[in-house]
Amino acid sequence: MKESVLRYIRGQRLLQPGERIAVAVSGGADSVALLRILLELRDDLGIVLSVAHFHHKIRGSEADADQRFVAELAQQFQLEFHSGSADVPADARDRKLSLESAARELRHGWFRELVERRQGDKIATAHTLDDQAETVLLRILRGTGIRGLAGIAPEHTEKHLIRPLLGTTRAQVETYLNSMSQLWRTDSTNFDLSHTRNRVRHTLLPLLEKEFNPAIRSNLADLAEMARLEDDYWRNELAALLPRLVRAGKPTRSGRSATGKGSDTQVLDLKSLSTMPPLIRAMIMQATAEKLGVTLEFKHIQALTDLVLHPKAATRIALPDGLSVNISLRELLFSLRADAGPVNYRYSLPIPGEIYLPELAGTIRTKVISAGKQKLSGYNRASLLNRTLLAPELTVRNWRAGDRFFPAHSQSPKKVKELLQPSRLAKTYSPAERKLWPVIESAGEIVWIRGLPVAHGFAVESGEAVLIEETSDDS
Repeated sequence: MKESVLRYIRGQRLLQPGERIAVAVSGGADSVALLRILLELRDDLGIVLSVAHFHHKIRGSEADADQRFVAELAQQFQLEFHSGSADVPADARDRKLSLESAARELRHGWFRELVERRQGDKIATAHTLDDQAETVLLRILRGTGIRGLAGIAPEHTEKHLIRPLLGTTRAQVETYLNSMSQLWRTDSTNFDLSHTRNRVRHTLLPLLEKEFNPAIRSNLADLAEMARLEDDYWRNELAALLPRLVRAGKPTRSGRSATGKGSDTQVLDLKSLSTMPPLIRAMIMQATAEKLGVTLEFKHIQALTDLVLHPKAATRIALPDGLSVNISLRELLFSLRADAGPVNYRYSLPIPGEIYLPELAGTIRTKVISAGKQKLSGYNRASLLNRTLLAPELTVRNWRAGDRFFPAHSQSPKKVKELLQPSRLAKTYSPAERKLWPVIESAGEIVWIRGLPVAHGFAVESGEAVLIEETSDDS
């Protein structure tokens, strides 16, 4: 197993000499095996290891015991131990998410925080070939395209995640651990058949393996790898094609569009579109819809294809999430209907720096105020953030259902929905304007909301401060 994992890591170029790798260890067989194999390979790879464990507050004393087990494992091998936690059931209830989705989002947010705090260059997770097979099969059952068939990627560069065991089976993992008498923990929820993935793992895959194809797991993993390579190829092709074929704009009487910054209309040349190969045409229409925040199903692509190949004047197709497609003399126009709710947005915000937000028709800027109480005296302290407590880069987005915020000088955190009630705001805003209301996160925590004091615990008393400023196109 050591040699096969080393080949996989080098073949996928997952690690570079000198990198610090935080190994995500839950205590289960897969993650314990990942830690042990990387310990064996660290001299060959030239990497520095630490252990990261996230407590989800789901399984009570059983989860507490998992955390102690992982901490002792880190101590046994004299590795730095990082520990994080969150109340996943409460977060799932507040945001109306499944337990699995809430757990993944909170866990990944903590992983991102580890990287931002320079406690690791990458996070290694213990997804195996079996996890890949389960994921692909689940997506086939739910309906998917090439991108969905690609399953779990060996590396997620934006999240700094790597998966060194993606070419290793769960059976190989357990054989490896047993060969060295290494214990592991068992998560009782893995056998709860109310979860769809567990039914696939314990019922459907074994049935397919026994009755149809003994190599079903490896075949599904191979399918994922081929789909990933194909998806990577077409992503690169689309990146070159889209700027030439799609532009923002608004329709004019001439039948051609007038372009403009921040437009909620995407325009495609009808003649070019009609002469393209079907696959390219479908991908371009899907990518155009995604520019407006909408993902189309196959039936929607079919309806649009029929419209392109058999155009009828003044035809309009209503699509999901407020997307509307109209055909003009020369163009196909994708736009969000006026009665549709605004699309969510999310942007990175450097310190210092600025970002233009077309959704707000304005700019949000971060400015660093020099150290010293005297120099801070000319500013409203309630609007200044302590720079030493912030991540190197912030995130600006619109607030979402379930968000909570703890304004400085208040008694407790509150739901953002409550803070934005009309009775609390200085003037009247439409529901659409309130939906787009900006918040700023640092390492996953909301630290600023327009019109409110900065977050409790992030207000500055002295030292370097960060001021958030907004300017609009009208100002």
